[in-house]
Amino acid sequence: MAQDYDAPRRNEADELGEDSLEELKARRAEAQSSSVDVDETDFNEALELPGADLSGEELTVRVLPKQEDEFTCSRCFLVQHRSRLAATKGDALYCRDCA
Repeated sequence: MAQDYDAPRRNEADELGEDSLEELKARRAEAQSSSVDVDETDFNEALELPGADLSGEELTVRVLPKQEDEFTCSRCFLVQHRSRLAATKGDALYCRDCA
């Protein structure tokens, strides 16, 4: 669509000046009626997330001890492969992400 860039721009303030008094009252009534008071505590008590109760669950994960070619980073405490070793300071070993 072609646009005339020389034409004066119109904003909402210009349009409001041309509206009738009845239209302005109707807009004000619509704006005020759209707000609803909601008690957040009632909403939070009724909200139940699916799978939130994990008290009866048992994790079945096989945990392996640290291998010969792995180390524990002294900053992030993650077990990393020896190829991720970036720096050593005394007995402290640091991975590439933390160095």
